[in-house]
Amino acid sequence: MKSVALLLLLLTLSPLNQAAEELPPINGRFMMMNHYGEMVTDRDFGERYQLIYFGYTFCPDVCPSAMMVITQALKLLGDDAARIQPLFISVDPERDTPQVLREYVSYFHPGIIGLTGSPELLARTAANFRVTYEKVQVPGMPADQYQMDHSAGVFLMAPDGRLLVKFAHGMLAKDMAARIKDFL
Repeated sequence: MKSVALLLLLLTLSPLNQAAEELPPINGRFMMMNHYGEMVTDRDFGERYQLIYFGYTFCPDVCPSAMMVITQALKLLGDDAARIQPLFISVDPERDTPQVLREYVSYFHPGIIGLTGSPELLARTAANFRVTYEKVQVPGMPADQYQMDHSAGVFLMAPDGRLLVKFAHGMLAKDMAARIKDFL
């Protein structure tokens, strides 16, 4: 019994636990440019839930696989998918223009909207979601053939902007769809 109490006390006092308590909640606010070149905010989607993924179009594997999972989950939701607005927010505004995003999202679910913006707008949006990203130059490759290291995961946001759940990368589409259905 004493060891359990001591463990609980140590966990309560640990820097990791204190840091987690000091972090502000994820804020689903954003203002970005959609893949049609129009400025949009999180409030432009009305009473729809938002399913948000941060990535980039030149990603060789992680981003396309996450987008396929989102696409499959939305298909599994059937008519309920109309209550969800899927969004792909680019962490590579240098290469991911609205035109590039429009072509990229066309390979996935037809409802997905690609979002981009200035480096400043992206930094603010990423900070609101506690997403990190970094440009990584590949040795021996031309300067325009860089990679973007970034946080992976899919955010499900309530219509009022609250985070409902963050799905881990690699989650199966059927599990994502079932969890989304729990919130609808």
